[in-house]
Amino acid sequence: MNARKGALHSDLAKADARGVASADYEDIAELIDEFFERAEEYRGGTLVKRGRGRPAGAKKTQMNLRIDIDVIEAYKTQGEGWQTLMNDALRDWATRHGMMR
Repeated sequence: MNARKGALHSDLAKADARGVASADYEDIAELIDEFFERAEEYRGGTLVKRGRGRPAGAKKTQMNLRIDIDVIEAYKTQGEGWQTLMNDALRDWATRHGMMR
């Protein structure tokens, strides 16, 4: 084991002496409110808020549902938007069977 466990092997004193000038910040874009509204938020390495998200007024809810693997694979082969396609099929079935108007 290293006797100097915390040694960085760098010259931090030299870096501290240089300081920070305004020119060091010229290439950094200004962060506006929209950036923070769309940003993902992590706490302790866990995602707690995803940027984008559902549009305001969306009437969908997330739930756990067990569906046979072969059914899921059949929808996935339809490509992008397969979840919406599955939702539409469920809506159509429920409507045809008098469960919905």
